[in-house]
Amino acid sequence: VVTMVGSVAFLIGVGGAPLMSIKLGEKDEAGARRIMANCFLMLCVSAAALMAGIFPFARRMLLVFGASEATLPYAMPYFTTYLMGTPFALMATGLNQLIVCQGFAKAGMKSILLGAVMNIVLDPVFIFGLRWGMMGAAVATVIGQLVTAALAVWYLLHMKIIRPEKGDYRLKGSICGRTLTLGMTSFLSQISLVAA
Repeated sequence: VVTMVGSVAFLIGVGGAPLMSIKLGEKDEAGARRIMANCFLMLCVSAAALMAGIFPFARRMLLVFGASEATLPYAMPYFTTYLMGTPFALMATGLNQLIVCQGFAKAGMKSILLGAVMNIVLDPVFIFGLRWGMMGAAVATVIGQLVTAALAVWYLLHMKIIRPEKGDYRLKGSICGRTLTLGMTSFLSQISLVAA
């Protein structure tokens, strides 16, 4: 599920970033805002669709990907808890692509690094300290992704960076289509890891 969620984030983030860069190069700030707004909405819709589509089949998917009846009691809590953090995972990866394409690579790196450090620090606290086991590991991961996503949103709202306005939040088929087309290569390279 980690790879599947990541592949969707790359599909939208990597697909939208070059479109934004082109609009910024053309000095078309309104167009860049519309692209970012569409990518944000696509990330939200994708998160809801992934959660709704995977939750009912969680047990079956784990068995297909190699879990056994013996490991299922450990895998299920991690899988379902991580899945609840899907919106944060998508936002963390997808929005950072849109920040980096505007020339703020350090900001993107800081948000990802802070989330990773939070995950590492919280893992032993939740797994051993609170004795949550595998669910604790998943909670630590979700919190790390939440921190990364929150920091990405903060950058978008407070830095000298393109940010959508209220009227930009409308899904446009042409923007969505071009975003998905450009991001397809990254999506396929990521999703192929599931099959491997």
